[in-house]
Amino acid sequence: MENLSVTALSPLDGRYVGKLSQLRPIMSEQGYLQRRVQVEVTWLVALSDLGLGQFPPLSAAARQHLQGLVSGFDTHAANEIKAIEATTNHDVKAVEYWIKSRCQSSHVSASVQQELSACLEFIHFACTSEDINNTSHALQLQAAREQVLLPGLDAIVERLVHMAHLWADVPMLSRTHGQTATPTTVGKEFANVVMRLRTARTRIAQVAIRAKMNGAVGNYNAHMASVPEVDWEAFSQKVVESSPTPTPGQPMGLGLVFQDYSTQIESHDYMAELFDALARSNTILIDLSRDVWGYISLGYFKQKLKDGEIGSSTMPHKVNPIDFENAEGNLGLSTALLRHLADKLPISRWQRDLSDSTVLRNMGVALGHSVLAHQSLLTGLNKLELNPQALSDDLDSAWEVLAEPIQTVMRRHGVQGAYEQLKAVTRGKTVSAADLQGLIRSLDIPQADKDRLLGLSPATYVGLASVLAKRV
Repeated sequence: MENLSVTALSPLDGRYVGKLSQLRPIMSEQGYLQRRVQVEVTWLVALSDLGLGQFPPLSAAARQHLQGLVSGFDTHAANEIKAIEATTNHDVKAVEYWIKSRCQSSHVSASVQQELSACLEFIHFACTSEDINNTSHALQLQAAREQVLLPGLDAIVERLVHMAHLWADVPMLSRTHGQTATPTTVGKEFANVVMRLRTARTRIAQVAIRAKMNGAVGNYNAHMASVPEVDWEAFSQKVVESSPTPTPGQPMGLGLVFQDYSTQIESHDYMAELFDALARSNTILIDLSRDVWGYISLGYFKQKLKDGEIGSSTMPHKVNPIDFENAEGNLGLSTALLRHLADKLPISRWQRDLSDSTVLRNMGVALGHSVLAHQSLLTGLNKLELNPQALSDDLDSAWEVLAEPIQTVMRRHGVQGAYEQLKAVTRGKTVSAADLQGLIRSLDIPQADKDRLLGLSPATYVGLASVLAKRV
């Protein structure tokens, strides 16, 4: 059988095809078509409950058949719609025609077929294409967020919390501007990322996923012209906001947040908010990827070996930090697309233009690169093994970092020129323990403070790092 993955234009459907099995059913065109069918069916069923004389409430059997079009939607169904679209050259109309054909199918019981055939013209009734599209996109993004993106972030946070606690007491030399600086602990540095990611996750989760169902330019024109006695705004809000899985006796809806003001299109402001929030989480993860890459380079971490894996075609000793490099690359790609989506989508000429349509079809690509990055990063984090000797050696060669506590104690006791004295002793020089301890003994400060300073080493000068790491 032909290996289609090697002919794919995008690596998401080629090289990485097996890694995106959770996202693909949601954000692919098949997933989009399935949501369109869901919206059309939900609208149709809701219309039947309006009490219109021309459209009596659908029977339980008819409702079950219509819901089956959604739950049983598969690649064959998607291809059928695409075949219709080849004739109509209109994707939403193709969905409408497909639903009509399935309502008249020979596989439907005669009674249900007769019932649904009588209400075919209420399929897509008073809707503009964007009523279907914007709700479908919202359903896609909601599912991708809840089922894939947030669980991916949660797995990374969970791993980082474990590492923060595990290595909370392991001292580590800091580097500010690439130079030796006040020590921290390994766990505290991971705790920092945990807190940043939790904030980013909250922002992603709190974005209200909005949808509109208000006709050609947002004013319910066709609705009011055809059935003026109905409160169409209240009806549309009920369809948009009611649960997709209601309790018995309750109306079925889409489970989204109602957008009451729009042009032909939903403004996409919530999309921009969501994509900005996702991009912010990507930035945090790029920062983490680069830092861990650097710590591996310093020897602070080793990476668990995998049988058969090769790090270099010519240098057999290498164990490359490829998971963190792959994560960084995919996060960058994702962010570039998310930024464009966030900048472009809220802009539409007058009541609408179609420049958003092709852009929206790339949402899955942007999310896909984030999902790949989450997987790579988690794999890399799970392969890390601490190298205590490298951490210890680095600290033992950086006694100059104790210039900070020494001069701070001197300043507390009013010793003049404390900072300048320590600068003269340490700046740009190799400083030994004996150098600093000799200075400490010569200071005119209380003996208790001298003793405390003499008891310090780079490995014990970590402040509240351990406490903070264990608290996350």
